[in-house]
Amino acid sequence: MRKADLINKISAETGIQKVDVMVTIERMIREIKNSLASGENLYIRGFGSFIIKKRAAKVGRNIKKNVSVAIPEHFIPAFKPAKEFIQEIKSSPNIKEAPELKEDDEE
Repeated sequence: MRKADLINKISAETGIQKVDVMVTIERMIREIKNSLASGENLYIRGFGSFIIKKRAAKVGRNIKKNVSVAIPEHFIPAFKPAKEFIQEIKSSPNIKEAPELKEDDEE
């Protein structure tokens, strides 16, 4: 499912105009990014947590040039699903195998 599909589905199920749903979703995504960028984790009960993880400094390798590259410590965003969320997915009869990831040029 893509973002456009999500907007269409929410709009159809709630009766809210697509434009309003799109603005709300865009604003939510922006607020999640702003929260994490300011060093604040975001917790949504029953859904999960958007957190910041620290990656330690390490040595990588540039294969083309065959040289070592120092990668400094850095922080990355991560999502940790809530127990209820995990349980709902595990108990879903619709999931038989992991969905294939599609390579989209849109992102």
